[in-house]
Amino acid sequence: MDSTDESVETKATTRSASEGASARTASAPTTRAEFLERARSYAESVAIDVDTDSVEWELSERAKRRAGVCLFDRQSESVTIRLTWAAYEEYGWKEFTEVIRHELVHAWEFQHFGESTHGERFQAKAAELDVPRHCRSFSDARLVLRCTDPACSWRADRHRASESVTDPEQRRCGACRGRYVVEHVDTGIRWRTNEGYEDARERIGDDW
Repeated sequence: MDSTDESVETKATTRSASEGASARTASAPTTRAEFLERARSYAESVAIDVDTDSVEWELSERAKRRAGVCLFDRQSESVTIRLTWAAYEEYGWKEFTEVIRHELVHAWEFQHFGESTHGERFQAKAAELDVPRHCRSFSDARLVLRCTDPACSWRADRHRASESVTDPEQRRCGACRGRYVVEHVDTGIRWRTNEGYEDARERIGDDW
């Protein structure tokens, strides 16, 4: 190989590396504005019959559990997709595109059927787009429900103080229908009644 060939190869390699770096940068928004704009742009490229021009896009800074949500206003028949910034930071762009496709399936159902669940119709369309029925949680659970029966391994994660957390005495294990105990993960404090929950909240205080 002569010097000219080496020069051409070096330039080609440099250009290839540069293009690759550029592609990686392009696929990873770094600001909230870039993130929402990239989400809109990506949605337009997804092979699904959704009027993306009429979809409103919002950013959530507060969500602790859901990476995204699709909202439907029945009066105006408008669709809003709200994406969680913290989830994007945890997932990265590549995985987060699954969240966008997932919410687009909801948008498709809302626009064509006026309703959306995670039922058979949703699952069939989601399978076409290679997206899961449910998106994984992007944060560790604050609370855990555990069955008290030694023979039962049921447990359920919770991120907020829902009724199953605040009043466990009125609920039952999701597997054997037995009693369960609620545990605050960070402190290890447990309770089985509403009174126990109220006491735990007071003891945990700002560390809740």
